[in-house]
Amino acid sequence: MRRIVALVALFTLVPASAVSAGELDELLERSHEASYSAEQIISCSTPDGVRDAVVRIAQSGQEIRVSSAADEGVEVASGSGGWTLSRQGGVVSSASVDATEEPVDPLYSVEDRGDVDFLGREAMAYRLIRERVIRAELVFDNETGALVEAVTYSADGSSYCLRRFVSFDDSEPNLSPAPHQLSDGLKPEKIETSLPESVEGFQRLDSYQDEEGFRFVYYSDGFFSFAVFETPTKVHLADGVDVELGDSVYRRFFTAGQVTLVWETRAGGMALVGDLPPDLHESVLANLPQPENPGLFRRLWRRLFG
Repeated sequence: MRRIVALVALFTLVPASAVSAGELDELLERSHEASYSAEQIISCSTPDGVRDAVVRIAQSGQEIRVSSAADEGVEVASGSGGWTLSRQGGVVSSASVDATEEPVDPLYSVEDRGDVDFLGREAMAYRLIRERVIRAELVFDNETGALVEAVTYSADGSSYCLRRFVSFDDSEPNLSPAPHQLSDGLKPEKIETSLPESVEGFQRLDSYQDEEGFRFVYYSDGFFSFAVFETPTKVHLADGVDVELGDSVYRRFFTAGQVTLVWETRAGGMALVGDLPPDLHESVLANLPQPENPGLFRRLWRRLFG
């Protein structure tokens, strides 16, 4: 399970903009190109309790480093259309995200909320609305374009996650070399999969497969995103809780800003990892392969041969 979480760590740290268009796309693109250093708090109210974290961010153009303020051994790096994650100096995994599928019409309308003061700096606030539901409120620093605050909401209007800079330095950071050449990682490719091209407004952007049969597909609606993993063996989530969503039972685990859901099918294990608000979980999962008992023989085979 650690490998799956590592593969999509950066996807949920930075909003995706590959399928958006117009003003939202321009705002996110400028934010991705900003140069700064910051400390950010993340606090999410989940069905399983509050999840908090503090991270440090250093970004210079297309290069970014995200590290935990509590654990010096974990660092995420991205750039040049890709990302990698290292733990205690060792590379866990890497990939490139190129959005090989055709883009769709934007789902979000952007409402200008006017000028605001953020950490003593001039900024602009915006509201993102999808299907007449407020899904996020964003604050961008005027000078750099950096996304300095984001609040995401569930459909009932309750706050799901707050991401807020508590310190901000707009000088060019001195980034250390990336721990791995990003171009050496997994590349998007067409794979045989039963996963749909779109799920509840989320479009399939890229798909990946490694030599061990490990496959995953990345989806985005222009702001929220998630990845769906298919593995030959069962995915274990020791710290999770069993929850009933629709007519099926899944195992679920929340961290600050991210949810992981795992289940088993007759073909193997599956997992969904993303930043989806809780009210979207059931409808998204209903469009994916459903949990199914693989039977005694298949369980024995997996236990013996993986």
